[in-house]
Amino acid sequence: MRIQKELIDRIAKNIVTALIQGDFLVWEDRPEKLEAIVNDIITEDLMVEDKLNEEVKLLIESRTQDYERDMMDYGRVFQMVKTKLARERGLIL
Repeated sequence: MRIQKELIDRIAKNIVTALIQGDFLVWEDRPEKLEAIVNDIITEDLMVEDKLNEEVKLLIESRTQDYERDMMDYGRVFQMVKTKLARERGLIL
């Protein structure tokens, strides 16, 4: 995950504050509970790309045993496979 936990905490707090103060949301419980929910949603969404990256890495490694790794542009192949999987799964990265 490329974003530090502290930044995610701050983003979640700002979102909750804006929603409650802007009367876009009625929340009768402690704001910290809603901040935790928003934080979990953001974290889960960011983890999707990390999981996809790991899957692409394993897929490429399993398919390139027969080929010389030096003969291919790993970064280019990685990005192509990642883009294809993301498109197939309807992921927005």
